[in-house]
Order: sequence, then structure tokens, then C-alpha cells
Amino acid sequence: MIWKTFGWSFGVTVVGLAAAYWFWGWEGFAVVAILSVLEISLSFDNAVVNAGILKRMSLFWQKIFLTVGILIAVFGMRLVFPVAIVAVTAGVGPMEAVRLATDDPDTYEMMVTDAHPSIAAFGGMFLLMIFLNFVFQEREVQWIGPLERVLAKLGRIDGFAVGVALAGLLLTASTIATHAYQHGGAHADKSATVLLSGVAGVLTYLLVGGLSGFFEKKLEEDESRIAAAEEAAKRVGRQPTAAGVTGKAAFFLFLYLEVLDASFSFDGVIGAFAITNHIFWMALGLGIGAMYVRSLTIYLVREGTLDSYRYLEHGAHYAIGALSVMLLVSIRWHLPELVTGGLGVGLIATAFWSSVRANRADVAAGHAKPTVGAGG
Repeated sequence: MIWKTFGWSFGVTVVGLAAAYWFWGWEGFAVVAILSVLEISLSFDNAVVNAGILKRMSLFWQKIFLTVGILIAVFGMRLVFPVAIVAVTAGVGPMEAVRLATDDPDTYEMMVTDAHPSIAAFGGMFLLMIFLNFVFQEREVQWIGPLERVLAKLGRIDGFAVGVALAGLLLTASTIATHAYQHGGAHADKSATVLLSGVAGVLTYLLVGGLSGFFEKKLEEDESRIAAAEEAAKRVGRQPTAAGVTGKAAFFLFLYLEVLDASFSFDGVIGAFAITNHIFWMALGLGIGAMYVRSLTIYLVREGTLDSYRYLEHGAHYAIGALSVMLLVSIRWHLPELVTGGLGVGLIATAFWSSVRANRADVAAGHAKPTVGAGG
């Protein structure tokens, strides 16, 4: 079962890591491996959500999602999107960006370095919104109980997450402006670019969240209508039909899943820029990770089991928060790639180990499943 489900992912991993070592040595190998782990961990909750929705669809629509959907998610969002970001921010065409990265790495590095403030501001604010909206929500399961309870109370204030994010953006921009002023024009003042890109990141998050909410509401309306029709059919002694579920409702399920996939893909792609600007390392690492996310989705659907590691979602979001801060900091100060990648993976590994310990404690105590974490 494991080999059948994850076979392609294992194969892509071996080929991808071998290619990274062959072309770029141990540094490329390490960064690609970190990006793969980071993408898998940050998208673990994506796989869980996908599995919960996918199991309600017919086999036909499951195959559509796992074929057409994987082209969009792996090759579109994880492979093409990083190149598109560099092309847009650097003001060149996508093919020109790839050509420069291959044939003229010095010019490519200079262009990416020049575009880095806008990329980091956009990505940092988008990731920060994901993190803040997670920690400002009240949750039954808590990893760091005292901290998360305080943050959940603050989250009751309308628009608090947006306010905190914009305050962080203003602080970042003012730091950059002050640095440029103190050096008397030796460094270009990019504070306006940072402000504009950061606001765009917040608006993008709100737009993606709005689309997800729209499709979710539409899906709930259709499912309510179908459930009422099935109940009416049972009352008159007729067998309920599944045509509605596999037709219009399944189509909206598919659209909803694609919007969710896009939103989850953003954090991995943008987070990768906190680790490296090398588009080929990003393409390999995120592509490998996305393959595992798809395989994990299939596994969860076929096995009928969902997330057993209660704090992993928390760890992934704390990693997102750390990456967002490091992206904003990197506008002013250089951060080593292995440090930025290692911090995110370290947070996720800590959350995983906390989950394992909590599960063992539950077994020892004879509890089926806890409702609050050990940190509570």
C-alpha cells in the first residue's frame, strides 16, 4: 500500500536530490532537501483538508482532482509560479528569467537581489496574515496553551490581525527608510516599494480567503439541497440518486479544492524565498514536496484516517510565522539560507515530537483522544 501510493514520490525524490547534488553539490542538495521537507510540512494540513473533502466525491471526480489538479498544483503553483514572481518583479519575461538563471547567473542574481525587497515584502505579509489568522482563532487543541489563549482573546477584536500585519509593514518600511537616510543616499530608499508590495500581499491573502469562503458557502448550500432531496426520496420509498453529488456539487467541490490548493501553495512558494532565490532549487524542492502532499492525500482517502499528530498544524503555522518575519528582516539584513530553512523545519519537528509524546501519554492514561494539548 505504501509503495503503491508513494512510489512516484519516492522516485521523484531520488531523481531530484541526485540532480541537485550533480549540478550544485552538497549545498544545493541540502537546500532542495530542506525545501522538500518544508513544503510537505507546511502543506500537511492541506492534505488532511483535501482528503476530508475528496472522500465525498465520486471516483471520477477524485481522478480529475488527482490528475488535472496535480498539473495545476505541482507544475503550475510550485514550478511556474516562482519563475513568474521573479519575472514580474525583475521586469523580464519568464523564459528570459530562466535563460538568465542558466546562462548568466551573475546578472540573474543582481536582478533578483534588486527585486528582493518587493518579493520579500509581498511574501512576508502574505505569510504573516496566514500565521496571525491562525493564532488569533480560538482552538480546542492548543500546543502552547498560555500564549495561545491570550492570542485567541486578542483575536476577538475585529480586524486585529490586519492591524498587526500593517503595523509590522510600517515598522519594516520605516527601518529601511531610516537606513537609507543614515547612509546619505549610498543605499536606495526602497521603503515605498516595500509598502506597496506589502499591501499587495495583504490584499492577495484577503482575496484568496474570500474566494475560498465563497466556494465553501456555495458547497454547503448545494449539499443541504441534496440532503433534503435524498430525505424526501426516502420518505416516498424511492432510492436516493447520487447524480446531484457527482454532478454540480462535485464540480463545486473541485473548484473549492483548487482554490484551497492555490492558497496553501502560496505559503510554500513564498516561504521558499526566505530560504533561497535560486529558482531551480525552488522548483526541485517544492515539486518533490508537492508530490508527497498529493500521495498523502490519496493515502488518507484510501485508509480512511486523518491527522493523528495534533500539534503538527500548529508547528507548520509557527514555521510560517517565523518565515514571514525572516522575509521582512531579510529586506534589511542578509540571513543564511540554511538558518532560515532550518528554523522552520525545527519548529515542525518539535511539534511532531510533541504530538508523539502527547499520544503516548494518552495511551498510558487510557484516553482515546485529547481535546487540549499538553501545553494547555
